[in-house]
Amino acid sequence: MAELKAVIFDMDGVIIDSEPIYFKIERDLFDELGLDVSQKEHESFVGMTMEGLWEKMTDEYQLEETIEDLTKLHKDSVFKYMSEAKELPIVEYIKELIEELRNRKIKLAVASSSPKKLIEIILTKFNLQDSFDLIISGEEVEKGKPAPDIFTEAAYRLDINPNDCVVIEDSSNGVKAAKAAMMKCIGFQNINSGDQDLSLADITVDSIGKIDVKLLKGLF
Repeated sequence: MAELKAVIFDMDGVIIDSEPIYFKIERDLFDELGLDVSQKEHESFVGMTMEGLWEKMTDEYQLEETIEDLTKLHKDSVFKYMSEAKELPIVEYIKELIEELRNRKIKLAVASSSPKKLIEIILTKFNLQDSFDLIISGEEVEKGKPAPDIFTEAAYRLDINPNDCVVIEDSSNGVKAAKAAMMKCIGFQNINSGDQDLSLADITVDSIGKIDVKLLKGLF
């Protein structure tokens, strides 16, 4: 019988309220490339790897630049911003939830589409670098979200059955990936992550403060 053994956190929009930062950086890149990307289309990229975003953009807009060059430009812009920022916007109540779960000896992981280097920068700035049993990046799996690869790999590395895992996600792509990995999923309706369809999640909340061990165990 399935039971709560691990909680897997997305990072962007769940630990760091980063989507407004990414939207601004990406919007500047789209303008630089002369691309007219609607708000709705832009929001559909939330949860994707940078490579996945530029693969999609290259297909749709027949860009002359290589996916590798566009991804590097994107990464460099994000690394520069996150490294130089004196303060980054942490999601409210996330530290309290992480502490409660650690006290209950529940395994914790971060599974993010962001590059590993960026995950480490952000977690270190929040002093959370030692709070997780596992940190895994979209760079380490074959297919990014909405494919289940990153969550399946996280469960494998934690040595825990996917059925015993709960994922906390703020994006449509992330929720699809979690459910495809046969995991329970809490959809976090972060207003700053745009209009995300979280209907596949087992439950949705509008604040991380509404998530506790009782709620998580109640999913099983």
